[in-house]
Amino acid sequence: MTKSYSEQDFEEHIIEHLTNSGYEQFKSTEFDKDLCLIKDDVIAFILTTQPNEYNKLQRQYGEDTQNKLLYRLSREISKNGTLQVLRKGIKDRGCKFRFAYFKPSSKMNPEHLVLYGRNQFSIIRQLKYSKRNENSIDIAIFLNGIPIITAELKNSLTGQVVQHAIKQYKHDRDPKEPLFEYKRCLVHFAVGNEEVFMTTRLLKENTHFLPFNKDIENPVNPNGHKTYYLWEDILQPATLLDLINNYLHSQTETEKYYHKDKGLIEESKETFIFPRFHQLDVVRKLLNTVKAEGASHNYLIQHSAGSGKSNSIAWLVHQLASLYGRESDTERMFDSIMVVTDRKNLDRQLQNTIK
Repeated sequence: MTKSYSEQDFEEHIIEHLTNSGYEQFKSTEFDKDLCLIKDDVIAFILTTQPNEYNKLQRQYGEDTQNKLLYRLSREISKNGTLQVLRKGIKDRGCKFRFAYFKPSSKMNPEHLVLYGRNQFSIIRQLKYSKRNENSIDIAIFLNGIPIITAELKNSLTGQVVQHAIKQYKHDRDPKEPLFEYKRCLVHFAVGNEEVFMTTRLLKENTHFLPFNKDIENPVNPNGHKTYYLWEDILQPATLLDLINNYLHSQTETEKYYHKDKGLIEESKETFIFPRFHQLDVVRKLLNTVKAEGASHNYLIQHSAGSGKSNSIAWLVHQLASLYGRESDTERMFDSIMVVTDRKNLDRQLQNTIK
C-alpha cells in the first residue's frame, strides 16, 4: 500500500470483496428512511421464498399489500428488535412470513437448504440514513432488505485510526435515528487497517466499544490489512447467518450495590450480546475438532477472567446439542450435554446464559 491509499480506496477494497462474495450493492436513494428498509429487497425475498403466503395476504389487502406488509415489518422491528424478527418472523392477518432462513444441521430437509441459499445480503456505501440532515455512514449491511450492521472505516495512512471511528459514533451518530435504535442493527463496527472495535448499543458519550481483534494486537498480514478477517470471514454470508442463528442474544445481568439510605439494592440491566472474536474462534475450533476427532477427547481452553467464558461455554453447549458429524448423518453426535463448574456464582450465571 502506498501513501496515496485513501479511506475511499479502503472502502472500495471491502466493497469489492463483499460483492465478489455474493453481496448485492444498492444506492443510498434505494433506502427508505421512514421504514428503515430496502423495500424492493424485502419484497423480492418474500416473493421468491413465500409466494403462497404473500398471495393469501394479497387477497385481504389487495393493491396495498406491499405497503401494509412493509409497515408491519418495520413496526415489529422497532418493537421487538431485528434479531427476533429474523429468527421468528412476523404474522399479519393470519399469514406468517420469515425474513431469513438458516442452514439446517443436516441434509434431511433439502427444501430448507434451498431456501437457505435464497438469503440475499446487500450493502450500501455512504448511506444517508437521516431525514433531518445529510450525514452518512460509510457502510451499511442488510439481510433480505433489513439493516443488520453499520461500519465506520478509517485509514491510518491518511492519519485516521480506529479511535477516530469510535469518536465519530459517539459524537455524530444519534441513537434516536431509526437506523441506530437499540436492537435495530445487530452490531456497529469501528474499523481501521490495524484494529476493529464493536458495540451493540449507541449511547453517545456513554457508548462502550469492545475490541474485536484476533489477539491483543492483530498479527501482521503479509497480504494486506491486519483487519482482513472482518470482511473475509465475519461478514461472509455463511458466517453472519451462523452468528444470527446460534450466537446473538439478549442477556439480563443483575448487579447489587449498597445505598446508604435504601440499603442493599439490586438493578437489572439488559445487554445485547455479539461474540467477540476470541469467543467465536474458540467455539468454532472446538466444534470443528469434535467433528473431525469424534467424542471422548479432552481439551484445555485458556480463558482469562472477564473475557466472557460463560457465553463461550453456553454457545458451545447450544451447538453441541444439535451437532451432526457429517451433513449426511441422521443422528446427532451427543444425546446429552453436562456442564460441571466449581463455583456457585458461575453455576447460576451459566444456567441463565444457557437457557
